[in-house]
Amino acid sequence: MSIRVGEVIAVHGTKVILKIDDQSSKETLFYDGEKYRGVSIREYLTIQRGFRDIVCMVEGEYLDETRVETSGGRANFVRKVEVRPIGFFDRDGFAQGIKYLPMIQDAAFLLPEERIRSIFERMASGSEFKIGRMLKEEISVGLPWRRLFNSHVGIFGNTGSGKSNTLAKLYTVLFEQKLPFITGKSRFVVLDFNGEYCGGQLAPAASKQVFLLSTQREPDPQAADARFPLAPEEFWDLETLSLLFQATTNTQRPFLNRVITGKKKYETNPGSLAAYAKSKFRAAFCAGEVRPATLDLMRTVARRMNNTALEELLKDINWHTRQARFVGRGAFFDPDGNTYAALIEPTVNTLDTIGLDVFDQLIVRVNLQLISDLIAGYVQFEHIQPLLKRVESSLTSLRRVLNVAEALPEEKPLTVISLRRCNNETKKVLPLLFAKHYYNAHKLTVATPPDRTVHLIIDEAHNILSQQSTRETEGWKDYRLEQFEEIIKEGRKFGMFVTVASQRPADISPTIVSQLHNFFIHRLVNDRDLFLIDNTISTLDKLSRGLIPGLAQGCCVVTGTAFDLPMVIQVDRLPNDKQPASEDVDLELLWGGSEVPDATTG
Repeated sequence: MSIRVGEVIAVHGTKVILKIDDQSSKETLFYDGEKYRGVSIREYLTIQRGFRDIVCMVEGEYLDETRVETSGGRANFVRKVEVRPIGFFDRDGFAQGIKYLPMIQDAAFLLPEERIRSIFERMASGSEFKIGRMLKEEISVGLPWRRLFNSHVGIFGNTGSGKSNTLAKLYTVLFEQKLPFITGKSRFVVLDFNGEYCGGQLAPAASKQVFLLSTQREPDPQAADARFPLAPEEFWDLETLSLLFQATTNTQRPFLNRVITGKKKYETNPGSLAAYAKSKFRAAFCAGEVRPATLDLMRTVARRMNNTALEELLKDINWHTRQARFVGRGAFFDPDGNTYAALIEPTVNTLDTIGLDVFDQLIVRVNLQLISDLIAGYVQFEHIQPLLKRVESSLTSLRRVLNVAEALPEEKPLTVISLRRCNNETKKVLPLLFAKHYYNAHKLTVATPPDRTVHLIIDEAHNILSQQSTRETEGWKDYRLEQFEEIIKEGRKFGMFVTVASQRPADISPTIVSQLHNFFIHRLVNDRDLFLIDNTISTLDKLSRGLIPGLAQGCCVVTGTAFDLPMVIQVDRLPNDKQPASEDVDLELLWGGSEVPDATTG
């Protein structure tokens, strides 16, 4: 038995009108030892249709001024409530969806709290995975973690709305409850643009690896967390180099492919790079046609290979198309090779690769390859020169954040990559490199169906997934977005899942947002953001959508494929030592403790 509150007086499609008893306007009622919520907006009622209980949500109420009922000589307006069916109870419990509709004079009843909880916990299988309480009902509800973490997740909200706390709470509870089962089977990678998760957040230190990347200072050689490790075969990869240096498709990618092919062909010979440099110097000096650009390229090679004698020698050489001569700062052109063998070759033969790291080797190889291509007439110097400039300008930053080594450290369940101290150019490139690093390795080794998973968590995702960026070319921006779109569209079948958190969802590629399955939506007030939410999330009802601009801090609308119904929950605040480092500055605390000295007292 329950508390009867009214009856159906009209049915217009899926809109049902109830006539409500006047005594049911109380906020809370108790009956037979159970607690009930009164009739109000976003509360739940049941309408009895035969032996079935049709569950409805209250969407509006009004007084019918055209009908007046008198009671003891006192006029009473008729209270009417508009409800929408959302599901029904049968022998198996709650089933979501409109299968049955009520008819006129069917009775409406309040739902006890336990039965409301059963609606939202039906898919959670009795889970204790709780991150907060339902806002209106104040019921602690378990989330369906099996379906939630087996999907792409979006967490959106303006600055100060509690978005970071929700992200941290979600994964903190996951690691607290599931860490022993996760270890060895799943990996979680956080791309942290603001350095919010580098402390004791999310997981215990023993299960967490933090990379504190910085382009502003030289890394400590002894610090294992100062540079992200890459295997040599991954660094010397066409996709990796094209990504790092934003190579164009038609000319610069084929050029890089020739660099990589040449390296792989002779990499078993330890002295192959030095021998290659010597042969290209001879070819440049003895070519039948002078290529002026090759002289500057050779000077760069000599400088990178730390050969001071060759640098000094090349300073005194200028190309000239007349008969070969080499007198002081004269011209040199030697088609028969005799002058080269006598005056230049002895110094060139001192070239070696001792002390060159992988980044210096890359610059040497791209310069030598360009010398070779210019001599053969394969390329125009103007087409490849921008790539060389990007390689040289990026070298200092990449050397500080990447470690190309044969022996890679053992990976822990949680990896946090902090980009807080990286420059803007590096922040655009590295997240894509890391995403492809995990995606490609996982895709090539995972079984079918997947027996392992990778979970990529991108906080402040508008930094890398934005369509509004003007700091890069359109071609590179399209390439970057296409790569992430591929991961989010195809990753699920390989067991790779993405969590995207952002304060500006409208800036993110609509393709990416449309591929997300479940959402935690905090306060959003911008019209573009709200329009995107309206047109992307099919599971969001009109009433819940209307709450978004006015949500309090920490409160969010939860909806998606893992949930039968949208919920509005107040996320529990994490303890201070577990909170992400994103708190607002307390000016009262910052300024209130000191007094301005009196100028008259000095």
